[in-house]
Amino acid sequence: MQKIKTDICVIGAGSGGLSVSAGAAQMGAKVVLLEGHKMGGDCLNYGCIPSKALLAAGHKAHHTSEAQFGIAGHEPAPDFSAAKDHVRKVIETIEPVDSQERFEGFGIHVIREFGKFISPTEVQAGDYVIEARRFVIATGSRPLVPPITGLDQVPHHTNETVFDLRERPQHLIVIGGGPIGLEMAQAHRRLGSEVTVLEGQKAMGKDDPEAAALVLEKLRGEGIEIVEGAQVSEVTGKEGAVTVHTGDGQSVDGTHLLVAVGRQVNVDNLDLDKGNIAFDRRGVTVDAGLRSTTNKRVYAVGDAAGGFQFTHVAGYHASVIIRPMLFGLPAKARTDHIPWATYTDPELAQVGLTEAQAREQHGDKMEVARFPYHENDRAIATGQTTGFIKVMVVKGKPVGATIVGAQAGELIQTWSLAIANGLKLSAVAGMVVPYPTLGEINKRAAGAYFSPRLFESPMVKRIVRFVQRF
Repeated sequence: MQKIKTDICVIGAGSGGLSVSAGAAQMGAKVVLLEGHKMGGDCLNYGCIPSKALLAAGHKAHHTSEAQFGIAGHEPAPDFSAAKDHVRKVIETIEPVDSQERFEGFGIHVIREFGKFISPTEVQAGDYVIEARRFVIATGSRPLVPPITGLDQVPHHTNETVFDLRERPQHLIVIGGGPIGLEMAQAHRRLGSEVTVLEGQKAMGKDDPEAAALVLEKLRGEGIEIVEGAQVSEVTGKEGAVTVHTGDGQSVDGTHLLVAVGRQVNVDNLDLDKGNIAFDRRGVTVDAGLRSTTNKRVYAVGDAAGGFQFTHVAGYHASVIIRPMLFGLPAKARTDHIPWATYTDPELAQVGLTEAQAREQHGDKMEVARFPYHENDRAIATGQTTGFIKVMVVKGKPVGATIVGAQAGELIQTWSLAIANGLKLSAVAGMVVPYPTLGEINKRAAGAYFSPRLFESPMVKRIVRFVQRF
C-alpha cells in the first residue's frame, strides 16, 4: 500500500471535481484526483452532451419535413445508426478537455480508482492511501431505477445505456415525464420511433404549469403519447417485446423501455461513516459553504451536496469552495440565481422563483411582466413565434423568470446575471440589443413593467404638459 500526503484530495472527475482540481492545482495546491470510471463524469458520457447531440439530429430531421418560407418539405430518412455516430463524435471531440493527460499536465496526480474513506483524514483508492488536508466529494449521481415489479427481469435502458442503441426502437416506452424523459422522447420521435411517455403524476411537474403546457402541447402534436397519472405497477416481456402495466389496469406494449424517473446520489460506496461524514439519501450533509457539518476537512459539490442536480451547479460549487480551501476566505453557495433549461423544442428555461412561488413568498408585492414571442420581429421572420417570457418582479427587481420558446436556455442568462448581481429591472430595460434578435424579448419584458408607469400615469402626463409650455 502506497501512502500519499496532499493538500486536496478530490473524489470524482465530473464537472465539479475537474473544476476544483484544475483551479486548485493552477493556484499552487497539491491535488490528488480519484476517478474509478470515466473522466468527465455523467454529463460528458451519458447526460448533457450526448442528449443534446441526439436532440440536434432529431431537430434536423424534423425541420427537413416542414414546408416553410416557400421551401417544400420532404419526408426525412433518418439513419439512426449515423445519428449515434454523431453523438459519439461529439463526445470524442470534447473528451480531450476532460482527459487524464490534460489534468496531469496541470500537475495533478490522477488515480483511476474509486475512493472510500478509511478514517476522517484518509481515503483509500486501489493500492493508495491518500492523507489530505481537505477532501472534496464530487461523485455525482446515477439513474434511479425504482423497485417496479418485474423490471429487473426485463431488458430496459437508462440514460447510461440508451445512447448505445444502434438500431432505432420501433416503439419506445419512457417511464418518467421529467426533462430527461421528454428530451429523449422528442429526439426518438423525430428520428422515426413511436413513443409513449408514462408519468406517475404530472409531466414537467416541477416547471411553471403555463410554460409546461405549451411544451407538452407541442410534443403531443408531434405524435408523442404522454399519459399522466400513470403509476407503473409492473413490467413484463423480453427483448423487443415489453409491456408496461399501470395501477389502473391499463397496459402499453413497446419494443424498448427507457427508465427516466430521477437520479440517485453516489455516496453509498464511500464509507462515509468511517470518515465521520454525515449524509442521507440526498447526499452529504453540508452547511451554507458546502462543508460537511461533521468533518470540517470535507466539502461536497454538485449532486453530492444534495441540492440542484445540474452540471453548471457543480461548476458553480467548485468556485465557491475554492475560496475557503485555498485562501481561508468565507463563501456561501446561493440558489436564487441558478438557471436551468429543458432542451425540448420549444425549450423551457427558469431562474429564481416561478410565478406560483413568487406569489406565495411576496403576495401582492409581486408583479409579472410578460412579452410573447409572436410580437418579436426576429421570431416572426424565422417562424419561431411559439412561446413567451414572464418575469416576476418585486420592488423593481426581478426575483424569477420563466421563458418558453426558441433559445430559451440562451435568453435566461440575462436574468441569471440580473438576479446574481442584484440588478434592477431598469438595467435590463436600459440595455441596447441588436435588431432584430430574440434577445429583444428580454428587453421588451422589462419594458412591459415600466410602460404602465410611464404611459398611463396622470402625473407623467401633467409633467410633460407643463414642460411643453416653455
